[in-house]
Amino acid sequence: MLDECRTIAVVGLSSSSWRPSHGVAAYMRRQGYRVIPVNPNEREVLGEKAYASLVEVPEKIDLVDIFRRSEEAGKAVDEAIAIGAKAVWLQEGVIDYAAAQRALNAGLLVVMDRCWLKEHVRNGKPLERYNDPGRV
Repeated sequence: MLDECRTIAVVGLSSSSWRPSHGVAAYMRRQGYRVIPVNPNEREVLGEKAYASLVEVPEKIDLVDIFRRSEEAGKAVDEAIAIGAKAVWLQEGVIDYAAAQRALNAGLLVVMDRCWLKEHVRNGKPLERYNDPGRV
C-alpha cells in the first residue's frame, strides 16, 4: 500500500505545525508522496489548497489518511468509498470497525489504528528530516 498509493488525501490535516497530522503529512511530502489537505477549517496547508471534503478534491486519490476522532471517521471512510479511493488509513487511535468493514466490503484496502509514519519506517523507508523523532 505504501508503494502503490502515491496520492494521499489527509482528512483532518492541520496547518498547526505541532499537530501530529501536520508532522506526518510533511514527512509524507518529503518522501515524494502527493499530499492533499482535507479540512473545512483550513484554506491551505503545506502550500497546498485545502478542501472541505473528499468529494471536492478534483483529482484521483489513491489513499485517504484519516486524522479524525473515531466517532467521525466513518464519514471520511464513506466519502473515500464514494470517490473510488483504493485504500483508507485510520491513524493510530482512530478505530471504527463498522466503517472499516464497509470499506473492505467496497473493495478498499484498510489499515486501522496504525501510524503511517511508523509503518513507513518499519518497512525500511528512511526517516529523513522528520523533526519529532519522539513520535516514532
